[in-house]
Amino acid sequence: MVHTEIKEVNGKKYYYRAKAIRKGKKVFKERVYLGVNLDKKKLKEKQNEADKKLNILEAILTCEEQKFLENIKRDFAKEPIENYENRYETFCSLFTYDSTGIEGSTLTLTETSLLLFESIVPKDKSMREIYEVLNHKKAFDYILEHNGDITKEFICDLHRIVVANTLKPYLIQQMGKYRNVQVRIGVSFPPAPQEVHKQMGSLLRWYGINKKKLHPIVTASYFYNEFERIHPFVDGNGRVGRLLMNFILHKNKFPMINIPQRRTRKHFEFIRISQKGNLKPFVGFLISILKKDKLRF
Repeated sequence: MVHTEIKEVNGKKYYYRAKAIRKGKKVFKERVYLGVNLDKKKLKEKQNEADKKLNILEAILTCEEQKFLENIKRDFAKEPIENYENRYETFCSLFTYDSTGIEGSTLTLTETSLLLFESIVPKDKSMREIYEVLNHKKAFDYILEHNGDITKEFICDLHRIVVANTLKPYLIQQMGKYRNVQVRIGVSFPPAPQEVHKQMGSLLRWYGINKKKLHPIVTASYFYNEFERIHPFVDGNGRVGRLLMNFILHKNKFPMINIPQRRTRKHFEFIRISQKGNLKPFVGFLISILKKDKLRF
């Protein structure tokens, strides 16, 4: 149980975020200092920061959800190798169609599949859209073939593949590099460019510390949402982020998750909630997709 403690000393209020940890029969308390005489807004901000340090993400899954995920992993391991290619083509087509569609692509699922696996180029579509689809498959194949783990180099390579031949001429120098300009997401602004390297470094350190501690679906969800919050590139962040999310699942022997275009509104709503400090609805969202989707890849 995580809670906030207040200690008054000489008329000043000192705030601490605390978490009880049970080890055997004993209960210990881990604390993070928040500050002194904080107003409600600052207190909430400090609480969210402390909760990340206290790693309350480890308790995010219910017993029912954990059991469901264990069963999913067990059943996924039994998928026959004989239909691997069929599952690959189906998932790759769906994942590419939906991930590019979330970002505005107008290709249909049939057009996407025919382009990827029959080399049939749809009529009346822009070259940008064609390359976005072809690039996404190349990036998908890249994460399947990658034997290492997530690093800055891996992330930048993915970005380079995803945006090839799609950026405007004045942005080409930004390919495969963290952005050095301010960008906008709707009406909000992600971190300033001078903060991107530091915050991505913190995210990668967080991943290194927690990838073996947390359930893979929690790790994948947190990484994706933080990646989207930081928005490290000038373009292609959504596609790269979803590829990284699925890389984490795949690396941990779980089936990948395709977020359908028809659930875009809910998808972005849960991202907003996650970035305010509550990851549980997003994790539940992914689990709901796993429950409904019978395709396992």
